[in-house]
Amino acid sequence: MLPWWVISMSIIGTNIGAYDYMGAAGGAYRFGIAQANYEWIGALPAMVLSALLFVPYYWKAGVYTVPEFLGRRYNLAVRVIEALLWGAFLLMLNEYLGIPIWVSLLVTAVVVGVYTITGGLAAVAMTDVVQLLVMFIGGVALTVLGLWTVGGWSGLVASITPTHPNHFKLFLPLDDPTIPWLGMILGLAFVLSPAWWCCHQAIIQRTLGARSEWDAKAGMMFAAFPKMFIPVLVVLPGLLALSLNPNLVGPGMDRAFPWLIRNLLPAGLAGLVFAAFMAALISSVDSTLNSAATVWTRDIYQRFLVKNASDRHYLNVGRILTLVFVLWAIAFAPVTKQFPGIYVAMQSLLSIFQGPTFAITLLGIGWRRATQWGGLFGLLAGVAISSTLFFSAGWSFLYVAWWSFVGALIVNVLVSLLTKPEPTSKLEGLVYGLVMKNGEIQDVLTERAEGGE
Repeated sequence: MLPWWVISMSIIGTNIGAYDYMGAAGGAYRFGIAQANYEWIGALPAMVLSALLFVPYYWKAGVYTVPEFLGRRYNLAVRVIEALLWGAFLLMLNEYLGIPIWVSLLVTAVVVGVYTITGGLAAVAMTDVVQLLVMFIGGVALTVLGLWTVGGWSGLVASITPTHPNHFKLFLPLDDPTIPWLGMILGLAFVLSPAWWCCHQAIIQRTLGARSEWDAKAGMMFAAFPKMFIPVLVVLPGLLALSLNPNLVGPGMDRAFPWLIRNLLPAGLAGLVFAAFMAALISSVDSTLNSAATVWTRDIYQRFLVKNASDRHYLNVGRILTLVFVLWAIAFAPVTKQFPGIYVAMQSLLSIFQGPTFAITLLGIGWRRATQWGGLFGLLAGVAISSTLFFSAGWSFLYVAWWSFVGALIVNVLVSLLTKPEPTSKLEGLVYGLVMKNGEIQDVLTERAEGGE
């Protein structure tokens, strides 16, 4: 069982991965410091919300995966759909965070696969701690040397402002096609970030491995503190790259961070920062592999194929699935090249199902009147709305997330009011008030889960 400080560092190590080093730096290259809002108005409030409300709820409800909770609270169909959505997303995430060159991807996948297969969550969490320290040292070295090269903050501003006047504005205009200020508030602060920090399997799984409820809450809360300073490591390098090389265009903007490593640092420091980047990659890949294996083992294999096997059997199945996912990601690598960039691709994938998932989770936890049919149709309607807006209408992923969230809420409420209420026996231990008040109900939940209800 993990202490709070390991959980905290593991959460940060998982969250600040290769995606942030490349994607966020590329976003800062294109949009400026508005990219920092993903930490300041997105992650920080959502992490506090998760620590105070969701983490203690999951802990007391005896939840191992988010799809498992949705299956208990609503019905089996919701659990299966959610498991498939999360499983597919985690596999895509694993591929997006892979090395651009397939040979490097193969080497990394083998290394990560070995220690994830053999060590499980504990090995993943402890390696996250080591990797976080390496990432921090490398990122600070790059940022300090970069600022010295451009003449400090004043030199950075003076070199960028004439050609990019909005790059030092925290909020971009309403007509910005990608991250308008209203979309950042509605889609990011209200939907995507809370959904990520309160419902994302790779994040929640860290807290569920805590040695106590206090450690689980403290791990999430203390992880929020360093998040305030993360833009220094992932956003500022993007601005430094723009100042030193304004010629990167299109998907090439995602190369801002590695460009700095190659062209700015001396050999010794370049090796250190490259090690930090590799650590970020490994941290992200190991987390998605472990989370994907957990979701598919518990919510698909254990539920439908082998229900009453030993814990060791399910552990071995999870290890086999991890190996399968590694091979799948390598084989799928060429397909991902069609997307324009890391950052936009990742956020777009999230926007398709994060809003509906967060909507039915909120109602499932906080509203006793929510029924299984409300949850099912709310989830399906939300995914249908997001898919239509994204693939047909071409909306910004921020507005896709917001309107799919609202649509799922409305459909869930309407269908729930038109269908028979759930019996109290099903809600005990699963609705927030009952979970907080009835600690003894967890024995009932355990028996219910073991009985396959």
